[in-house]
Amino acid sequence: MKAYDVVVLGAGPGGMTAALYASRSNLSVLIIDRGIYGGQMNNTAEIENYPGFESILGPDLSEKMYQSATRFGAEYAYGAVTSIEDHDSYKVVNTDDGSYQAKAIVIATGSEHRKLGAEGEETYSGRGVSYCAVCDGAFFKGKEVVVIGGGDSAVEEGLYLAQLASKVTVIHRRDQLRAQQIIQKRAFANEKMNFIWNAQVQSIDGDQQVVTGVTYQDKVTGESKTVPASGAFIYVGIEPMTSAFKDLGILDEKGWVLTDDQMATKVPGIFAVGDVRKKELRQITTAVGDGGLAGQGVFNYIQSLADAKLKA
Repeated sequence: MKAYDVVVLGAGPGGMTAALYASRSNLSVLIIDRGIYGGQMNNTAEIENYPGFESILGPDLSEKMYQSATRFGAEYAYGAVTSIEDHDSYKVVNTDDGSYQAKAIVIATGSEHRKLGAEGEETYSGRGVSYCAVCDGAFFKGKEVVVIGGGDSAVEEGLYLAQLASKVTVIHRRDQLRAQQIIQKRAFANEKMNFIWNAQVQSIDGDQQVVTGVTYQDKVTGESKTVPASGAFIYVGIEPMTSAFKDLGILDEKGWVLTDDQMATKVPGIFAVGDVRKKELRQITTAVGDGGLAGQGVFNYIQSLADAKLKA
């Protein structure tokens, strides 16, 4: 079992920043991710709120962060984490491709899109149902699509789809959007975008092969209506990817990791950063801030282990 000072679980902006800070402190660092580095940044067309860039493509920012994260010797490995074993002065990270030992761990596994739970969602997943406009939008060029949701992600992805689709209909269960005002203004000004309010999606319809429409109930009148569409893009919230850590006692009732303001959990040597934490704002900038604090916290923790060993 190969041993490191620090194992970072997840290669999103928070995890990569933690790896950068820890490796700059001359600690041996391994980053583990089940996919390509960058996390959800890879699914974002344009990022306009990251300092230093007026606008940058998500995959481009991912590449820049990865180069920074690994320049001081941090290693990268593919794998899905299955569990963590706490042995006080060291931890064991178990993955589907082997196990690793570490003095400290940074959990940066992020979150994933919540399922809508409507009839037809699973049936037509990958055949018209999508959770990523950047990934799948090109398949709907010149076609009509539906976006379900009303937050930042839903409206931003709707605007992206409007560059490709002939019509974008946003279905929202409330009577107003929750997205930032600047994003709302862009959406309302876009002639390709339409909005249906106070609507509860009942089903995603299809012809056994592909999506053909979305049926919703008008919450005011009780009437059911169907919007013709070739694609349904769902943005109804996110859920933490923390099932591998349920036995550590560091999660709240909804599965978010609880930390102090230095990113430390109640288990000594285990830290958490980014979207996996219980927090108000989940953005690239806040994940990077978390990562810096965790990287420094990891160094201080490992130093405390060395000091205790000397005193003993």
